[in-house]
Amino acid sequence: MTAPVTLDRRHGPHGEVVLRRRDAADPVHKIPVYEIIANGCFLMDTSDGRSERLLVDAAWLALDPPPENPSVLIGGLGVGFSLAHASAQAHWGRIVVAEREQAIIDWHRSGPLGTVTGAALADSRVTILYTDLVSHLHASPDRYDALCLDIDNGPDWTVTEDNQSLYSPAGLAACRARLTPGGVLAVWSAQPSAAFEEAMRNAGFSSVRTEEVPVARGVPDVVHLGRNPR
Repeated sequence: MTAPVTLDRRHGPHGEVVLRRRDAADPVHKIPVYEIIANGCFLMDTSDGRSERLLVDAAWLALDPPPENPSVLIGGLGVGFSLAHASAQAHWGRIVVAEREQAIIDWHRSGPLGTVTGAALADSRVTILYTDLVSHLHASPDRYDALCLDIDNGPDWTVTEDNQSLYSPAGLAACRARLTPGGVLAVWSAQPSAAFEEAMRNAGFSSVRTEEVPVARGVPDVVHLGRNPR
């Protein structure tokens, strides 16, 4: 890949967010890779997407038995792989995305990330909320059958300090309050966290486990899973 080119840079209440593009050095492979950088921290890019898709699939498979037309809350939007994957599946009845960065929403609605989520944004089941995920979990009366959360590099590596509250006892309690009985919490992480597994159990989640996603180098990405008891 060539050196990254900055396409947009925004400053907001949560700091700086940047969209970059890397073009293929090989002219035969012309598909660019887009990257999102938040406060200087690499969040994700469009090079793969396996772990984001597993996040959605793992939540669905953990719904046992799955309700009819289950609802899912995805937080946040990112490069859109989780949303696009959920939208491509007929079994989801309602798909809500919470994203606190207006820039990221713009990059999907009218920018280059629309190549990932264009069809999903036109899906009548999909709603995009411009809101902070943590605030939404605490304040919304809505309940979902699945929460698929991917707003940081993991519980131990947050993008901003205020995100740490999501993984606290109060944050996990808010997640349970937003879940239907038997609903599933799925949290993406760049590395496994035994401490977070224990925190989920302490918060009352059952069937807590971690699923791995192999990566080219280093430790696998993971999805932490737990169920809200019936």
